[in-house]
Amino acid sequence: MKYDFDCVIDRRNTDSLKWNVAEGELPMWVADMDFKTAPEILSAIRERAELGAFGYSVLPEAWYTAYGEWWKRRHQFELKRDWLIFCTGVVPAISSVVRKLTTPAEKVLVQTPVYNVFFNSILNNGRQVLENELIYRDGAYEMDFEDLERKLADPQTTLMILCNPHNPVGKIWDRETLARVGALCKKHHVVVLSDEIHCDLTAPGREYIPFASVSEDCRENSVTCIAPTKTFNLAGLQTAAVSVPNPVLRHKVWRALNTDEVAEPNFFAAEAAVAAFTKGGPWLDELCAYLFENKRIAAEILHDSDLGLKVVPSDATYLIWIDCRRLTGDVGEAVRFIRRETGLIVTSGAQYGRCGEGFIRMNVACPRTLLEDGLSRLLTGFRKYREAFPGRREGAFGDV
Repeated sequence: MKYDFDCVIDRRNTDSLKWNVAEGELPMWVADMDFKTAPEILSAIRERAELGAFGYSVLPEAWYTAYGEWWKRRHQFELKRDWLIFCTGVVPAISSVVRKLTTPAEKVLVQTPVYNVFFNSILNNGRQVLENELIYRDGAYEMDFEDLERKLADPQTTLMILCNPHNPVGKIWDRETLARVGALCKKHHVVVLSDEIHCDLTAPGREYIPFASVSEDCRENSVTCIAPTKTFNLAGLQTAAVSVPNPVLRHKVWRALNTDEVAEPNFFAAEAAVAAFTKGGPWLDELCAYLFENKRIAAEILHDSDLGLKVVPSDATYLIWIDCRRLTGDVGEAVRFIRRETGLIVTSGAQYGRCGEGFIRMNVACPRTLLEDGLSRLLTGFRKYREAFPGRREGAFGDV
């Protein structure tokens, strides 16, 4: 391999959100990677920094071209220049869109278990969360379309947040599924806000499908949030984009982002994105191969344990979703116990909605030595938990 993903970077004492933990603790929860970004991006940032005058910036034409060419080349979909609006991040964009396209007390539909910050963007803005729970069957997730249509038909439901690919379960939604979502939302006058930030983190040989590429219903009734930040570990640079094909919707979103003052790039935001999308392809290909080998190793080690743990198969993201229901009925308690006993920090699935109870989300975007350390701590912690609370397993989730 040309790039070194085994190198361990000491991020302690760097004001890292993820690594601002006690000595000896191992954080595997926040969704950022413990790898250096592509060297081609680092070179572009250094060259930019050498100028030494850090004034206000405007978007260069190269920014629009880089997004358009990347999506055409990697995802076989043309993002037209006029569709694109800069934003400092996907989460700020989601919150702005919620405020602009819905009114207080209206309902925003999410498909749980799902990224927990969606709840913040809805509830903090005075809207109601409406959960369309995914169906977990035979070790895989699928959409419950009967429940989905019933909830979309509620006149108070005006926005649906789609996670594509889905965080935390790692599902790549197929074209037929996305088309059904698009048709139902069009039928019931519900706009789709598609979070596609994980779209480039897919298993080798697998490809995600942009929601807006599926049909006219999907394209003309949607707002898509995209970014290089998850893919290239650039979240701290605050660089993202919103793509809105429909000109009426686009004007509303443009006004929302500008009103909230999240539509202006910092000194490095455009430069880093351009370098990522024009020069980062080979690095990403090697990264995805490394990540999905990490996922394979994690699944093998956890499945081979005596604890009844199961990693849900997935083709996207660098997160694993672990089914712990055979082991315990109180995963939140178990996660707190594991941190106290081993220092490993993972996330209880209950944070992602009611149907996330009984699961754990774990970030495996790290050098293999850290992965092996984390898996060892997880197994040790669960074994100690089982010994300390032998009755916690009984009848919690029925026959799973």
